[in-house]
Amino acid sequence: MRSSPTSAGQRHRATLVSGAGTELRAYWAHHAPTVLWVLIITGGLAPTWLWWHSTHPPTSLGGELSEAGRVTGLYAGYLVMALLVLMARVPFLERSVGADRLARLHGVLGKYVVGVAVMHGVLIWWGYAVTQHADPLRQAGRLLTEYAYVLWATIGAALLVVVGVVSARAVRRRVRYETWYFLHLLTYAAIASAFLHQIETGAQFVTNATARVVWTILYCLAAATLAWFRLVVPLRNAWRHRFIVADVRDEAPDVVSIYLVGTRLRELEAEAGQFLRLRFLTRGSWWQSHPYSLSAAPNPHWLRITVKALGDHTRQLQKVPPGTKVMVEGPYGALTARRRSRHSVLLIAGGVGITPLRALFETLPAEAGNLTLLYRTRSSVDLVFRQEIDTIAVARKATVRYIVGPAGDHDPLHPVSIRRLIPDVSTRDVYVCGPAGMTATAIRSLRACGVPRWRIHHEDFSL
Repeated sequence: MRSSPTSAGQRHRATLVSGAGTELRAYWAHHAPTVLWVLIITGGLAPTWLWWHSTHPPTSLGGELSEAGRVTGLYAGYLVMALLVLMARVPFLERSVGADRLARLHGVLGKYVVGVAVMHGVLIWWGYAVTQHADPLRQAGRLLTEYAYVLWATIGAALLVVVGVVSARAVRRRVRYETWYFLHLLTYAAIASAFLHQIETGAQFVTNATARVVWTILYCLAAATLAWFRLVVPLRNAWRHRFIVADVRDEAPDVVSIYLVGTRLRELEAEAGQFLRLRFLTRGSWWQSHPYSLSAAPNPHWLRITVKALGDHTRQLQKVPPGTKVMVEGPYGALTARRRSRHSVLLIAGGVGITPLRALFETLPAEAGNLTLLYRTRSSVDLVFRQEIDTIAVARKATVRYIVGPAGDHDPLHPVSIRRLIPDVSTRDVYVCGPAGMTATAIRSLRACGVPRWRIHHEDFSL
């Protein structure tokens, strides 16, 4: 069941890409997150117009505070819809923007949602207290008990705060994945608890039936998008492809390759460089899915992922029994040949980050001498796929340079070192995958070597 490393490379050599069209496509891919931000901000003009159109100028401090609370409530509701779509793992967005950049955008947007929701509650509470000359604590009690669904909305906002705190990187590093995962599910409960509050008590919806209907439809569409891609599609794929573990093979210390077989694999339309979210249906891991890159070119018969034991889940997978059923989501990711714009390509891998680049090394279109792989590891025993990589290099007349040894005073990824190894690096597309520190170092060095950002392709799977 080992891969055939020569056939895919030979098959794609005739399809080299170049020219202004591919340069423009790569440039667009780099700036896609910015475009997505612009679209989200532009969409925010709709709730702004709705508030402005239905609001009379306030004549007191209490009125000003209350109106500020109402408009921040509209923004919170709008941003929640955007958040639902970003959480849906829409294939078009995953492939065009990139899973890591979507995750980063989701994280930033989530902070805005939490902040704006809290501002909404505080401003409404303060504004009502000032208007009615009431004791703030007594006013809080009235809001929670006398206004429809305000208690539920408050609980929803509190859940969002909890999720936001736990999702902060400094906190997330200190909690188990299982804890973070189940707490993150509270986001859905928070959104559901706040929706009726918007519709039943929102000043812009109580007196405007059209706005109420449109807002409800938009929420339903966002929720349907999430349900379709996060629930229906994985269940459909489970029935259609019926993946099982066919074999588990040792590659290096604490590193194994897992071969998956199934039916109708062509319909998955996976590409080298992409990853799958896999849910192994065993007693200890059936409820959680994790991303794993394809470590060999996809083919109609089997798929391969390679896993390094870095935590509880990945250690369990070192001994996953053949025959285990697997639910597959994806493929996802934008680290593919679609990003490539130049004839010459450099791949820089670090540690187990070799997995997607090994698949790209096999399949990226390249003439002899135009494809180079730099593979960085701490020791020779950590080299994964060395025999396969050497075979591919010979078959494709490509270049491989293994950089082995602990990090020292002389960094092998220093700009001087990269220029010495790859004199024409500034004219190449570069794909990078590895630990976060190595990736950051490589990107800084490549920029110093004159490689534009939009020709440096990478995805951060630690998000």
